[in-house]
Amino acid sequence: MGTILKDYSYTPAKIERGYSGKSLYINVSDLRIEEKEVTDFMKEKFTGGKGFDLWYLWNAVTPQTRWNSPENEIVMSVGPLGGITQYSGTGKTLVAAISPLTGIPIDSNAGGYFGPLLKFSGWDAFELQGKSDKDILIFIDGNNGRIQIEEADEYPEDSHLLAEELTRKFSENEDDMVNVSVVCTGSAAKHGYMGMLNFSFYDPRRKVCRFKQAARGGLGTILRDKKVKALVVKYKGVTPNLNNAADLSTINKVGVKYHKQMHDLDSKQNKMRQIGTANTVMIMSQYDLLPTRNFQTGGDPEVVKISPDVFINEWLTQGLHDGCWYGCTMSCAKCADHFLLTSGPYAGERVTVDGPEYECVAGLGSNLGIFDPQAILEENFYCDTYGIDLISFATTVAFIMECYEREQIGPDHTGGLELRFGNKYAVLELLHQMSRGEGFGRLVGLGIRNLKKIFVEQFGADADLLEDIGMETKGLEYAEYSHKESLAQQGGFAMATKGPQHDEAWLIFMDMVNKQIPTFEDKANALYYFPMFRTWFGLVGLCKLPWNDIVPADNYKTDSPAKVPEHVQNYVDIFNAVTGQNIDKDELILQSERVYQFQRVFSVRMGKGERKDDYPPYRSLGPVTPEEYLSRQDLYDKQLREYQGLDPDSMDLDEKIAATRRYREDQYEQLMDAVYRRRGWTNNGIPTPEKLKAIGMDLPQLLEVIEPKL
Repeated sequence: MGTILKDYSYTPAKIERGYSGKSLYINVSDLRIEEKEVTDFMKEKFTGGKGFDLWYLWNAVTPQTRWNSPENEIVMSVGPLGGITQYSGTGKTLVAAISPLTGIPIDSNAGGYFGPLLKFSGWDAFELQGKSDKDILIFIDGNNGRIQIEEADEYPEDSHLLAEELTRKFSENEDDMVNVSVVCTGSAAKHGYMGMLNFSFYDPRRKVCRFKQAARGGLGTILRDKKVKALVVKYKGVTPNLNNAADLSTINKVGVKYHKQMHDLDSKQNKMRQIGTANTVMIMSQYDLLPTRNFQTGGDPEVVKISPDVFINEWLTQGLHDGCWYGCTMSCAKCADHFLLTSGPYAGERVTVDGPEYECVAGLGSNLGIFDPQAILEENFYCDTYGIDLISFATTVAFIMECYEREQIGPDHTGGLELRFGNKYAVLELLHQMSRGEGFGRLVGLGIRNLKKIFVEQFGADADLLEDIGMETKGLEYAEYSHKESLAQQGGFAMATKGPQHDEAWLIFMDMVNKQIPTFEDKANALYYFPMFRTWFGLVGLCKLPWNDIVPADNYKTDSPAKVPEHVQNYVDIFNAVTGQNIDKDELILQSERVYQFQRVFSVRMGKGERKDDYPPYRSLGPVTPEEYLSRQDLYDKQLREYQGLDPDSMDLDEKIAATRRYREDQYEQLMDAVYRRRGWTNNGIPTPEKLKAIGMDLPQLLEVIEPKL
């Protein structure tokens, strides 16, 4: 055991109707530990979860705060519904900080046990601030009301080793290990901006620690910059009503109804219990949505090699309950057991690989031109244990590979690595270099926005080309969907508050396939409702997958099947049953909009959050290169005729590409205008005082930020 630097005792607060009423503050600069009151104001305006995170972060930082400033915080909260065991997907922890990649608030979410166990230990939220001068870990003992900070030099850095060692250290025996959860990152998080957080949960069937990730925006980088090696929470005695709900019988009733739907419908719909989110890979390819070779195209004939059936039949263990919190019958947290590693410091060892999720197969697979399931799983493992956000990594490496193949960079710049599409060996070597903080891998961890600048200024690359093909907005790399033919999704990504992540809006099928939102106003309404609704999951501690990945058998008969009305009502009923409130589905949206608009103002406060920050790279909108245009020439030529009244037969290829670009960029401008109007923003993207007043968020500190921008 390392030297104990701080030992603090507290009386765990009793949870009433979803809230403990207390939050925990730890400053690792001076080892200060404080207890704060969770006020009625906070619950009214911010509800919980990422709402609490953003409010605490707002009060901790200034407009001058940078990601590595001591005052930057990592804030965690699970929300009032977090930890109930009767409904699927109630184990989410929401995390926020000022991001190394974007410079604005990032929010990310993770499954696993940490958030619920933290809450049951008496804390609605946890603020981590300051910088330690030595490696430390923080241990929260929720049963005994004790917090310890100890030196942590002796512990390993990589997650699969560190979580295992700490879980055993703080457990009394094998049976006790399920009561311990660890938050940590890995060796690469110290060397780049895309470090992520692993949230552990012990799997007693496999006898191994498994992980879910709060991956986006560099949260792991911040943790290691603070010299915190791990956060550990322990709570023994999880029961069905630790939230002390106002109406437990309603929660039980709604839970039973949903569990029956999962049992009856999963095998007919998405096969979440067999493959998890990777079930959509072939569907994405079928509709030209699977990003391939840096989002140039939407699929490839080789995708059959990484299809769901391949992973189900050859790699992923079947027949075990794979939920990442108690009571989740979706059981989508699949893994490959006894996987043999072939490279890196753990070559020759057999490990459990959590995944692959859809983003992993699409990002580390097709977007890199790698159609090898073994390689994808090995990349997946090393991203996880090294603490690397695999979405940012995959999208960044895809960009690098295209730069290499278009001779914008060369082997002299990459240390001799042949970074061509499909080279799995080079990808794995990059990961190992990132872990060591060496070679070209050290540059990769800086992300696309920084690499564009380096490639142009130091390597002489074409700035215009790199701006077009570098798939980032606001500094955050794109999630793994090719969406050139969905204007609504183009806006859903580029106008997302924190950057292009699909947890805010996923409208591709409504827009492109089902043609349900044809006009700008229709798209703007969708880009109002769905981001507001999806925000709500992050306020209360829920996973979004149970909302629409398995839907009632008669959902198609409803007036708005994309909203899954029965499940929306489930959430309203559960919220009221836990908290004793009496909201309806409209009040649910109002709760979300308060936090959504607040986060936009927060971005403005930090120097972004205006129209100029909501533009996507052109690769997101349409074909950049002749190869891209020719890959779908019939479609693009048809659009020239039907949308613009042009004759493609009389135009050369460059003229067709230019005309397509002018049209698509104009369409995006019109979409921005419509979305801004619907959201109550100025034409520059600033929330108006009138809008803030209408939702009860005309707080003086918010008005002070926006008024100079009006």
